[in-house]
Amino acid sequence: MSLARLPIIVGFGGFNAAGRSSGHHAYRRLVIESLGAQERQETLAGLAVMMGLIGVVDGNYCDHSGEALSLADIEMRFGAEILDGTLIRRIDKTFFDVDAAHWQKSATLGAGDAPLVVEMRRRDLPEPVPADWQVEEVDADRVRVVSPSGLSVKFDSYRDLPVKSAGQLPRGFNPGALYNSHYHPRALQLAVIGASDALQSTGLEWQVIIDSVKPDQVGVYASNVMSQMDENGFGGLLQSRLKGSRVSAKQCPLGLNTMPADFVNAYILGSVGQTGAITGACASFLYNLQAAADDIASGKCRVALVGCAEAPIVAEIIDGYATMGALASEDKLKKLDGVDEADPRRTSRPFGENAGFTMAEASQYIVLMDDALVIELGADVHGAVGDVFINADGFKKSISAPGPGNYITMAKAVASARAILGDEAVQKRSLVQAHGSSTPQNRVTESQIFDQIAQVFGIAEWPVAAVKAYVGHSLSAASGEQLIASLGVFKYGIVPGIKTIDKVADDVFADRLAISTVDVVRKEPIDVAFLNSKGFGGNNATASVFAPHVVDSMLACRYGQEAFALYQAKRAKVRDSATAYDAAALKGDFATIYHFGEGLIDESLITVDQNHVNLPGFAQAIDLDFGNRFADMFD
Repeated sequence: MSLARLPIIVGFGGFNAAGRSSGHHAYRRLVIESLGAQERQETLAGLAVMMGLIGVVDGNYCDHSGEALSLADIEMRFGAEILDGTLIRRIDKTFFDVDAAHWQKSATLGAGDAPLVVEMRRRDLPEPVPADWQVEEVDADRVRVVSPSGLSVKFDSYRDLPVKSAGQLPRGFNPGALYNSHYHPRALQLAVIGASDALQSTGLEWQVIIDSVKPDQVGVYASNVMSQMDENGFGGLLQSRLKGSRVSAKQCPLGLNTMPADFVNAYILGSVGQTGAITGACASFLYNLQAAADDIASGKCRVALVGCAEAPIVAEIIDGYATMGALASEDKLKKLDGVDEADPRRTSRPFGENAGFTMAEASQYIVLMDDALVIELGADVHGAVGDVFINADGFKKSISAPGPGNYITMAKAVASARAILGDEAVQKRSLVQAHGSSTPQNRVTESQIFDQIAQVFGIAEWPVAAVKAYVGHSLSAASGEQLIASLGVFKYGIVPGIKTIDKVADDVFADRLAISTVDVVRKEPIDVAFLNSKGFGGNNATASVFAPHVVDSMLACRYGQEAFALYQAKRAKVRDSATAYDAAALKGDFATIYHFGEGLIDESLITVDQNHVNLPGFAQAIDLDFGNRFADMFD
């Protein structure tokens, strides 16, 4: 039996309502009350720079008057503003005014006994002119129109949106300002800066990585669910004719939901390898992760970028989900809490008394390598992917309702981890990152699955976290946010509590679960995290992710202590490079990778023979020496 290659997480990055993911800073924002002073202040300073509250001169923090600031100064002067401008909060007016969202109101003018008479510019006449209109010339430029049947019009109108909160990037942070993003939809801006952040977090130059593998052994697996629905994507495309404007040449192609992968290939990596953009509603990140992990385990791929980027804070999208009754509206929250004014910070309440989920924007990417490449390059280890299981619900009465598929994915994920790590790791040192959407139905159905699986596998007091309480529901990127939070738990040993609830709801199945409303500092490390995701349409996925100390033990066992010691020496240098990037990013220097029109492959220099394809600019050739996989089926 051939042994599988282990898909190891060697880098991670992205941006969400908690800030920058690399360096664990977004995670640190979630548990900021439980951090030591140095780590807390570093994360606050990085957020202050992102939000434009402070500047950097000659590598030193300073306020806008040029006065130097220490980390303690930043916390004292800007700490409250930083905390207020991150995580879930009232939707900023940079998106739209939730109290006066733009609408079109239909009306009919002049439908009484007398005909409607209006004057207008000749060039503004509709094409063709309605048959019952009488058009009289006023002068060379204007005409008088008599319409016996009146005129149907649409007036600009403004309405109050029932949903007023979302998980937004830190206030004042503009993702498009980090590179030449002209006419890029917001989700693609997030894809570029998120993938770049993940790649640089590895501490390895991309050229070193690509020179170490064949060009077709690189993979990019990324997507989003709602496509690009702002005015630079499908939103502008679909609205243009009704608004009387023109479609641009970029709106259609840039609106496709494959772009979070395509932009990475074309403008960050310059990759000619495997690509995929898989969607499974809110489980999309795990769908892409499964494809990448399977390709690495089989040897088809040796290095992969996996991610999702979603920017759904658009009035039409929020209106759509609100109409379904899926979102937490102000009226629902007021009624639930018995108050006159809802708290915009506490709209997402997984496993508590809740009223619906909270929309969010985010970009989360990870870099995976097989174990042999990790050893060769000295890449750092942040975790590893054990397995990802995906199962549907069977026949459904409602496309948005939960179903039995999640029982299968959770049971298989726990059983798989037990087979690899043993009973004790699963029973004593495992964690569940719940889908935790914050709907009344989810808190019951998901907790029932967890409680039943815990009983079957002999788990008591199973820690359950739910990051949507902090950052909201970023749809395709949601399970990526669970993964990023899990990597933080592995490093710091702090399980984020669900701080937006006062207590666990009475109908939650929690006999064997440990759902805390405060951060929990672990006495012993977590060995494995289970990421659970449920999506509309019956898209269920559960992944097992192993902690770095577990992966180190596995590598030492597979390669021997001598080879592992040599690897550790290489890794120390790689970590130094990753630390240098983190230090620069904390001061606003993200050095976003974006190659537009650079390094194009001269197709006239491509050479092909029966065994290889050679591409200019790539150190290794693509192998064409295939064996017959089905030899046993031929005489």
